[in-house]
Amino acid sequence: MSAKWEKQGTNDGTLTFEIDLNTIQKGMDQAFTKVKKNINVPGFRKGHVSRQVFNRMFGEGALYEDALNLVLPDAYDAAVKEAAISPVDQPKFNVEKMDADEPWVISAKVTVKPEVTLGDYKGLTVPKQDREVTDKDLDDKLHSLQEEQAELVLKEDGAIEKGDTAIIDYEGSIDGKPFDGGKADNYSLEIGSGSFIPGFEDQLVGHKSSDNVDVKVTFPEDYQAKDLAGKEAIFKVTIHEIKEKQLPDLDDEFAKDVDEDVDTLDELKAKLRDQLKQDKDQKADDAIQESAVNQAVANATIADLPEVMIDSEVHNQMDQYLGNLQRQGINPQMYYQLTGTSEADLHKQFEADAGQRVKTDLVLEAVVKAEDINPSEDDVNNEIKSLAAEYGMKEADVRNALTPDMLKHDIGIKKAIDLIVSSAKEE
Repeated sequence: MSAKWEKQGTNDGTLTFEIDLNTIQKGMDQAFTKVKKNINVPGFRKGHVSRQVFNRMFGEGALYEDALNLVLPDAYDAAVKEAAISPVDQPKFNVEKMDADEPWVISAKVTVKPEVTLGDYKGLTVPKQDREVTDKDLDDKLHSLQEEQAELVLKEDGAIEKGDTAIIDYEGSIDGKPFDGGKADNYSLEIGSGSFIPGFEDQLVGHKSSDNVDVKVTFPEDYQAKDLAGKEAIFKVTIHEIKEKQLPDLDDEFAKDVDEDVDTLDELKAKLRDQLKQDKDQKADDAIQESAVNQAVANATIADLPEVMIDSEVHNQMDQYLGNLQRQGINPQMYYQLTGTSEADLHKQFEADAGQRVKTDLVLEAVVKAEDINPSEDDVNNEIKSLAAEYGMKEADVRNALTPDMLKHDIGIKKAIDLIVSSAKEE
């Protein structure tokens, strides 16, 4: 095959290529087999007309379009490989030449990945990370576990304090008129949780059981119910009960309630300290990776990003996000309803840093190329085992879902990240 790439603009160009006679003939044969099934010719049963008769009646050119559609995908892929380009969008084809007994000539308008000129990506300096687990870290974790094991007990006397739970009736109104969703009876509200409109919970602090309180608030400008956004409201609140948290004692019994694998509080503390150390190490490693990779991206020079790459990245992120929700039993419609958002809102959310994610991928791919990183078959097999274990799939299913090229690409990116991070220095 003869393929020629002519760049026209930053990321656009024309790929011109030939389809050889042998390939054309195979496509013509397949096209004839396909179309003859629907042809009625006197003297022949339907679908059994001979090629010679077909050519005489309709001309061989009648098969050209179908034949081209059959052979074009593979011919285009081969031309892309020969020209060593990386398209990022569907090409726009044009037939330049389609004569009998000669190779067909096709041109394609193509958008390709932008060129990347790497800067420094090895030996980068990153901020020193804190990996020490302090006594305060451990105390905070123990207190958090106490909060989880706490019981709510009736507060006979005294007023509402932050951390208490109030059982209330409330009814809201704007300009004296009730609004949808503004009323509830025997609602359990934890004071200080921030689950209500800003200012609502604070105005209950200091009040006692049986008090009636007028709570005045202003709905946020970005409130999900647009008809309420920015408006002032008055909630008439009746306080029925006040409950306070009763924390369990920090003793061996508490330890056994929290973790059935330990017998004493000291054992629980030792186990928690180990877990906190693992968490801190992981956070430190993640911070180093983020800092080093971001620097490598900032040090690189990248031509303008094609809009199609950014849009594709946004849709990939949306698909992954909604797919994860789907696996939890939440479909997109339910998600939008629960969050008071729309598909356009989600698109905007992922659009914010899509350009940076695309740049990062491009730089890492450039590092793979510069370092001549070529994942081995063992690397691919190990990646398949890892993915199968992570997602609870059979290895054969992973192989069917992901091509070797896809796997090698992802492994190469991981190796590029490892190279950048392993050479970075904490300071």
